Amino acid sequence: MKNTAANTSSLIKAVAAIVGADSVLTDEQSCSFYSQDIYTKILPALAVVRPGSTAQVAGVVAAATQHGHGVVTRGGGMSYTSGYVPAEPDSIVLDMRRLNRVMECNTEDMYVTVEAGCTWKELYDALKETGCRTPYWGTLSGIKATVGGSLSQNSIFWGSGRYGSAADSVLSLEVVLADGTILDTGSNAQIHGAPFFRHYGPDLTGLFCCDTGALGIKTKATLQLVPELTARRFASFDFDHYGPMTKTMSAIAREGLAMECFGFDPFLQKQRLQRDSLLQDVKALAGVMKASSGVVAAVRDGVKTAVAGRGFMENVAYSLHVMIEEASEALADDRLDRTRQICSDCQGREIENSIPRILRANPFTPLNNVVGPQGERWAPVHALIPHSGASTVIDGVEKIFYDHRELMEREGIGAGFLFATVSTNCFVVEPVFFWPDAMTEIHQDTVEPGVLKRLPRFDKNLEARHAVAQIRQELLEFFCNMGASHLQVGKAYLYKEGLKSPSWELVRQLKNILDPGNRINPGALGL
Repeated sequence: MKNTAANTSSLIKAVAAIVGADSVLTDEQSCSFYSQDIYTKILPALAVVRPGSTAQVAGVVAAATQHGHGVVTRGGGMSYTSGYVPAEPDSIVLDMRRLNRVMECNTEDMYVTVEAGCTWKELYDALKETGCRTPYWGTLSGIKATVGGSLSQNSIFWGSGRYGSAADSVLSLEVVLADGTILDTGSNAQIHGAPFFRHYGPDLTGLFCCDTGALGIKTKATLQLVPELTARRFASFDFDHYGPMTKTMSAIAREGLAMECFGFDPFLQKQRLQRDSLLQDVKALAGVMKASSGVVAAVRDGVKTAVAGRGFMENVAYSLHVMIEEASEALADDRLDRTRQICSDCQGREIENSIPRILRANPFTPLNNVVGPQGERWAPVHALIPHSGASTVIDGVEKIFYDHRELMEREGIGAGFLFATVSTNCFVVEPVFFWPDAMTEIHQDTVEPGVLKRLPRFDKNLEARHAVAQIRQELLEFFCNMGASHLQVGKAYLYKEGLKSPSWELVRQLKNILDPGNRINPGALGL
């Protein structure tokens, strides 16, 4: 059906009848805001729709696809690979944040079911008094990032050192297909089933994870629960070069010692230290003391963190940070001792552990880091690789930066690295760009007003923006040639280009079966 004025008017009326007129936004500002991510702003939506139930999602999707319009699903809006950025004019953007309820917390059968618009912080808070948590329990942007968005994009951080990525914790999904059909996966797909087990027949749950919303729209997710581990240890180390540090991180990961293991290069480390204010330090210190077990421990940890301050980081080159969580104090101590031994064997020097301690005590902080410490634009790109390829990939990225050093210097572009491990088998290399450029609406909406007020502002800087895009694209091609995997595939990473032909053909045929009109997030995954 052609997107004529009459067709468009008919669709808006149909959608309003399903969700209510107040839950349909067609003003220019909303259609622009909800159609941009942290890095990309291209086409505005025709309308932003805020469904409040699975039935409403199904009704809206059926109406939109029948009218020939594309449908793009938006969660917290914190991604940067055009995953929910419309690729076609007159697309409908589904804002899923009204679907944010924790539907069932079953500590007998050890699972929790949440609506897809529930943020990781909301889920974390809901589980606080249960003595349980999900294995993977959120990204650093979890104050806004939603469970459904993370499962569509996949994500890492909290719990990833031991339990893997967001998709690894899922037992079952409820998904709306392009024609409005509501599908259950895992053991919940049975007529008399419950969502307690993922693998019953072919893994349909996995099919809808990491798809950038291209195969269907997740409305509910059931995640595994595990006992909360209360014996915690923290350690930080300084290395002269990334070679020994990556070797250390891989050794820690292979032995399964850390719940989280991550590191920074000197540039990104400096950016982080510039960003935080004294007031934030005070708030973080309060979090450290609150997170400690017992009054004596709270005072000890608080004083230690306060005395350390930030001065200890001034001469640190590459910093490695480790968080250990176990069921017993003795086991936590054993793992800390082994971690220290590995770091010492690789010429690492132990430093104050304020960074991991503060971060763990304040897991979901305001997202002021969507811009640089001086108001610069910010954008990461990353590669997931086996441990054996870590140094080779970092060397390759460094060469690309070196080859573009004159361009980067001329345009004021800075770049650093975040490093991390995922379970025992994966190493993450994340180059991060900073450059002087104007903020978009999403930056201004995300950064706290008090922080935003103090930040310098830049004019639109298309030359620097294009330079970042050029270097970023070169990195994407390099990662593809290295056989890297990615989170947040979206419309940015070279998924189609890097797949073997039979695998791509299967994905293409699945898309054609589930969404023959290519109306669900067209362009995602290269489809």
